[in-house]
Amino acid sequence: MFALIDCNNFYVSCERVFRPQLNGKPVVVLSNNDGCIISRSEEAKALGIGMAVPEFKARPVLKEHNVAVFSSNYPLYGDMSARLMETMRQFTPNVEVYSIDEAFLDFSGVQIDDYHNYGLQIKNRAWNWLSLPVCVGIAPTRVLAKAANRIAKKYLARTGGVYVIDTDEKRVKALKWLDVGDIWGIGHRMAKKLKARNIHTAHDFIQPHAEAWIKNEWGVVGLRIKYELEGKPVLEPSPIDNDKKSIATTRSFPKLLSDYDLIRERVSTFATVTAEKLRRQKSCCHTIIVMLVADKHSIDNPRYHYSRGMVLPFATNSAITLSNAAIQLLKEIMKSTGTMIFKKAGVITGDLIPENTKQFNLFLDENPRHMALMKAMDATNRKMGGRIIRLGTQAEKTWDMKQEKLSRRYTTNFNEILVVKCE
Repeated sequence: MFALIDCNNFYVSCERVFRPQLNGKPVVVLSNNDGCIISRSEEAKALGIGMAVPEFKARPVLKEHNVAVFSSNYPLYGDMSARLMETMRQFTPNVEVYSIDEAFLDFSGVQIDDYHNYGLQIKNRAWNWLSLPVCVGIAPTRVLAKAANRIAKKYLARTGGVYVIDTDEKRVKALKWLDVGDIWGIGHRMAKKLKARNIHTAHDFIQPHAEAWIKNEWGVVGLRIKYELEGKPVLEPSPIDNDKKSIATTRSFPKLLSDYDLIRERVSTFATVTAEKLRRQKSCCHTIIVMLVADKHSIDNPRYHYSRGMVLPFATNSAITLSNAAIQLLKEIMKSTGTMIFKKAGVITGDLIPENTKQFNLFLDENPRHMALMKAMDATNRKMGGRIIRLGTQAEKTWDMKQEKLSRRYTTNFNEILVVKCE
């Protein structure tokens, strides 16, 4: 049996952990630069506030109903997610993290007499230990567990947030209820094709007459979903590959920029952050690309995306080397574009290799002092918080991400820890 644990409105729930006075009140969380709404409480949904709606469009409704609005606090959300996943490992050692707020629990080898009661224990522990509301769906396969979780969340009052598909009768009933577009693994386009063939529910999807078309149209992927819906576990856990094949840092500017010095500071910072990501992964890169995106509404040229790349003479993860290379590429781009106005920049590194397999060049190689300097920078920045040590090309920070409604980092920054006053 498998369980899918899904935290309800995760970002909003994390904010409520430290502001319990917001329970029962409408709350939303915004995306980077306070752009769009990416998480909503049930009360906010009831007001008709849509997902991914730009904040400025929803502003009248937010003000009228006194909705609590927060900027994304990713350090807080990431830490709360790690705590939730660690708590789940107390119920089974086989925890497959699916996303920041979802995880599959594989109960193979775990003796469980009452799965519904076990699901309630999981739900209650997440609430009692972390104040995070979760729903639990339990079934013989991962796809069915996803469906069971959807039922638990949809009918929260009746299920208590836990639903178990442990009989064939429950499975068939769930499949007749589940829309084909809501099956885990089926996207919007495939759902349209299926409905065009009169396949509207998950129960329609598993009928024998549909199998040939699914195999021809979708191949083994579609058949695996069908078998999972039939109660046959065929999906293997996704291998966790923490080593990325390329690493990038891209950001939109808070305002349009044309000044070379301001753009250079951004590109240098992006190169430095990318180098930090490389070192964290213990990788080095052979290639670097710098890209700039112009404001297409301010130019007549239909081309608005520009990039330059180079192959480095040696593999590196040094912020100094990558920043110098990025600035060189930036000069080439801006020389070819003239006085164009840009709204976004990015640095991308590729051809990654493990740090311990780096081969040295007899005639041209990196200054050996770079490695020691990078270690010292990383250690100091981790200890002091933030990136307080920067390169000379980053001497004057030209911008900060717009986070006007940012909550405190209660669990990741000692200076912002929750203070309880006892009187």
